[in-house]
Amino acid sequence: MIKSPNCPLCETDGGELVWMGDRARLILVEHDRFPGFCRIVWNDHVAELSDLDEGDQAWLMRLVARVERVVREVMTPDKVNLAAFGNMVPHLHWHIIPRYRWDTHFPEAIWAAPQRAADAVRVRELASRLPALRTALALVEAGDA
Repeated sequence: MIKSPNCPLCETDGGELVWMGDRARLILVEHDRFPGFCRIVWNDHVAELSDLDEGDQAWLMRLVARVERVVREVMTPDKVNLAAFGNMVPHLHWHIIPRYRWDTHFPEAIWAAPQRAADAVRVRELASRLPALRTALALVEAGDA
């Protein structure tokens, strides 16, 4: 595995590790504010999707779509945000973020200023779905994304 010194995604999993394959790993992040927020991290340290060969690019995008589908089925969001910035951590990774019209930041990005107070009851209900999400996400890795 190609690593870069001082890269947080090379040095740590970057959240709760759901599974790790040869090419990528799947993480659950932001349990308290955004239950179901997933991150797919490419294992080798590369900055851009175009750093991968076409086969790996296609594999990764199929994986992103499969994780999005599982998040939609289990978490039933109003919308799913997909993002691959890498501005702060230039290590190829994708965010898969279930969004709800009532969440603290909707319709803005989760990194923007909050739009409203958190709805603790609804967030707890979503968090109660995390065991089912973990189980379903583990099956994504078992397939050939």
